[in-house]
Amino acid sequence: MQSVEEFLAYAVRLEQEAAERFGELADAMQSAGNGEVGKLFRRLSDYSRLHLGDAKARAGYRDIPDLAPMDYQWPDFESPEKAALWAADPMICKGEALEIALAAEQAGRDFYKTVLDTTDDPEIKALAAEFVAEEGEHVAELQKWIAAHQAGQKTPA
Repeated sequence: MQSVEEFLAYAVRLEQEAAERFGELADAMQSAGNGEVGKLFRRLSDYSRLHLGDAKARAGYRDIPDLAPMDYQWPDFESPEKAALWAADPMICKGEALEIALAAEQAGRDFYKTVLDTTDDPEIKALAAEFVAEEGEHVAELQKWIAAHQAGQKTPA
């Protein structure tokens, strides 16, 4: 990352794409009659929209670059927190959906951790540390949901 503005452009895009993908998966599950998983993905989409708002608020007065989709250099083919497309399988169960969501959140956390570990800019480092902590909270929450699901207990979605 060359600037705080570039970092925030990445953060906004990451959360935007996570919200969109989870929303698409929620719609697919609802259409297929898999309401339980649809509700889970909708909740995750809503969480991502909250984080998107937070990332945009942090951008505030800054002039954030308007990068084209092909200008982003993600660790893989697409944004790290974009849940696996195969999650649109209408036969997916809640446990699999939770694992997919966990993998997406871990990838988001790992992306920010890589930025934290590789930047020399103190302001980017501070922001990246905050984002690592936030994504770490999401990972921990999903791990609790998975443990509850595996124990046969009620999970939030």
